[in-house]
Amino acid sequence: MSGTSLDGIDVAIVEVRGRRVETIGFQSTPYPRAMRAAILGAATPADVSRLNFQLGELYARAVLHAVQRFGAVELIGCHGQTVYHQGGAHTLQIGEPAVVAERTGVPVVSNFRARDIAAGGQGAPLVPYVDYLLFRHPKRTRIALNIGGIANITVIPPAAAPEEVVAFDTGPGNMVIDALASEYTRGKLCFDRGGRIAGAGKVNRALLEELLADRYYRHPPPKSAGREQYGVEFVTRMKRSRLPLRDLVATATVLTAATIAMGVTPRAPRNSDLIVSGGGVHNPVIMGHLAALLPGVRISTSTDHGIDADAKEAIAFAVLAYRTWRREPSNLPSATGARRAVVLGSLTP
Repeated sequence: MSGTSLDGIDVAIVEVRGRRVETIGFQSTPYPRAMRAAILGAATPADVSRLNFQLGELYARAVLHAVQRFGAVELIGCHGQTVYHQGGAHTLQIGEPAVVAERTGVPVVSNFRARDIAAGGQGAPLVPYVDYLLFRHPKRTRIALNIGGIANITVIPPAAAPEEVVAFDTGPGNMVIDALASEYTRGKLCFDRGGRIAGAGKVNRALLEELLADRYYRHPPPKSAGREQYGVEFVTRMKRSRLPLRDLVATATVLTAATIAMGVTPRAPRNSDLIVSGGGVHNPVIMGHLAALLPGVRISTSTDHGIDADAKEAIAFAVLAYRTWRREPSNLPSATGARRAVVLGSLTP
């Protein structure tokens, strides 16, 4: 898995037996700085074509390193790097699966999002099927929150059937914070380590209210977001305020927590569980804001439930690949808006 934060390649090796998912090992490989810059700067078909094969080589290398450490695998699920996503219309993830299959000698399932879009869905989020599998509880409402580049939630009512699950992207996760932190540190860091920059800044209420006025946050699901909404143009808009960068980081951090809370609050009966994963779990400022904004919700991390918070999305695409191999549907139409459940992905043997 490599997400919209562009921080690197996560490889999870899992064993799947029916509904049981056991994590054998996990490791993360940072993107080389030049690769991250090339992805952000891709502007021509030639750029995308070249990166498609270069990423395939990087993915294969990451898998081979993980296999050397944790043991052989029978199937690879490769999400690829999203370079464009317009939910309900079109999407593109790159990282050539033929290269991964050729270098590893293992079949690869890739291009997970396209079939859901073809069936009328947003193509995202796709992790809710796995959230449902891992976290459904007979008596408690559970909300799985992933704070990656984009933040998304999966709402699982007590003893829910698949069609009762609701999931959507709430808005920015770490993406805006990361971009501002990189500028603040002059490229030394590509994220706000420990929330220290946000902690040193002041939240600008006027700017925060302006950003929260976006209709997206009040639009009913299904809905999805990406770098198209929260990339360079969004950051440039924030910088037009001429506020100090540390204040912009502090404001973006509250924006992340506030928009998550806007998504959670109407769907969380008192004493619901909020189970958090993704890079955002390591930012105590985000987590502190969430606790303040959601006082009636019990907050934990997926690690507390036996699923490594950093590995969860990589684990999810391993499970989705397993479902594809068995020709079993793994989108949730109630989450993506698709007309029907479909088998996701393409197989490169």
